[in-house]
Amino acid sequence: MNFSAREDIEAPIEFVFGRVSDFEALERRALRRGAEVERADKLSEPGPGMGWRMAFTLRGKRRKMKVEMVSYDPPNVMRFHTNSPNVSFDTIVELVALSRGRTQLSFVADVHPKNLGARLVLQSLKLAKSSVTRRFEQRIATYARELEDRYSQRS
Repeated sequence: MNFSAREDIEAPIEFVFGRVSDFEALERRALRRGAEVERADKLSEPGPGMGWRMAFTLRGKRRKMKVEMVSYDPPNVMRFHTNSPNVSFDTIVELVALSRGRTQLSFVADVHPKNLGARLVLQSLKLAKSSVTRRFEQRIATYARELEDRYSQRS
């Protein structure tokens, strides 16, 4: 199952990529939402092989997953592979400079079930795909507006 969202941001691509790839800030954001996040690598610079072990509660159950960066091409693309006991995700975060001060953020997540239980959950999501996709797009739009606000406050 595939989820995608695309948003235009009133900020230069270098600024947007700098925020989207600020992994320490993203880790803190996840911690504030109740997740446990632990780096799974010893890399000093962002790049392929960078990874995290995560745990969080979703629908009353404790979920664990491992996220690994599989490609890193600043300021254009980052690709991640996420693995958990029930599902795996392939995620692409892509930025395109539309002009000097405008950037398009594209976020694509492709979910693959690993067992029958996960297939059933994804099947029920497919039935509600329009509402799930709308919520996904709203989250990305909210994040894009936050980036615009940070850029405008900086200027």
